Amino acid sequence: MSAMKLAIVGAGGRMGRALTRLVHETEGCEVVGGLEAAGSPFIGQDMGELAGIGPIGVAVEAEPLELFTRIDGIIDFSTPETSVKLAELAAQARIVDIIGTTGCSPEQDAKIAAAGRHATIVKSGNMSLGVNLLAVIARKVAAALDESYDIEIVEMHHRNKVDAPSGTALLLGEAVAAGRQVALRDASVRVRDGHTGAREKGTIGFATLRGGSVIGDHTIIFAGDSERIELGHRAENRDVFARGAVKAALWARGRKPGLYSMTDVLGLSD
Repeated sequence: MSAMKLAIVGAGGRMGRALTRLVHETEGCEVVGGLEAAGSPFIGQDMGELAGIGPIGVAVEAEPLELFTRIDGIIDFSTPETSVKLAELAAQARIVDIIGTTGCSPEQDAKIAAAGRHATIVKSGNMSLGVNLLAVIARKVAAALDESYDIEIVEMHHRNKVDAPSGTALLLGEAVAAGRQVALRDASVRVRDGHTGAREKGTIGFATLRGGSVIGDHTIIFAGDSERIELGHRAENRDVFARGAVKAALWARGRKPGLYSMTDVLGLSD
């Protein structure tokens, strides 16, 4: 089989550059395009030079329509609005769409799911293999412990992150909620301020920290009366997300259209 032709959204950003390097180095796929918003200073620049690997003869573009006619898949870590538009184009082109974008509203998630009727979409709040394994473990721990164990999810990211809680924190929250057989929207506590009263039994708390250049730290705390269990993951660079995204793209190639998750990619789905 020929190499999978991939395009990268946000090619000039830190994540886009990491993806360019990894796709270029990975057997079975190749960089054939990149996208940036109209007016970006990166448009027209060589993606290899931006990524620090030298020229590769692939320039950053602004218009996706023609690009989508010559690729097998796209990797998208952008904004919810952009991801919805690109998912709809991926559905028209019948290609693979790997989405690592976080902060989508329920309505935006519904539009992406609808695009999965014709595109092969893998969407996750975190593409890291370790985080997705952590989610599976957390679900099993939550199922094994009763409500005498309070659950708190603590996350920290760099100062420029715009959504809170992080997509990863919500992914982990969904996992522990599933373990307890409750809906996260009904059990989650996102804000505590002032005289809040005692902690309500069975809730899942979130604490959001922002500062510095932290890539992503996440800890799930199961706090009992006489013991505390902590499960955690620390991302040390963006390559962990890039590796997961490329693995997802290669896994998705040739699969039937649908909306998949990283647990599907890793073979960890129930």
